[in-house]
Amino acid sequence: QVQLVESGGGLVQAGGPLRLSCASSGRTFSWYSMGWFRQAPGKERELVAAITSSGRSTYYADSVKGRFTISRDNAKNMVYLQMNSLKPDDTAVYYCASTNYGNTRFKVEDYAYWGQGTQVTVSS
Repeated sequence: QVQLVESGGGLVQAGGPLRLSCASSGRTFSWYSMGWFRQAPGKERELVAAITSSGRSTYYADSVKGRFTISRDNAKNMVYLQMNSLKPDDTAVYYCASTNYGNTRFKVEDYAYWGQGTQVTVSS
């Protein structure tokens, strides 16, 4: 079965960087678009960044544009989220997710597989 395993979360000071990684297994990774979501306490899960199956096209939420970069390595079945200039508002559980499509998707219900999540805490 499809498995997604995130790593790289932790505690970081405001202004600092953090890199999240997600390892995929169980199907042909390069066929499907991927996304990073986050969910803060009391808030809905929101799409932070997404990337097409080829990696040639990306999407970012306005709140992270210019600070976060999503990338993927199809040879290694990995997707990454480089987060720079972190703010306390970025504190959340971050989830890696995979669609059943090649193009970018924006809705939670379009993502078929999810990782267990990794906590990111940004201190002020």
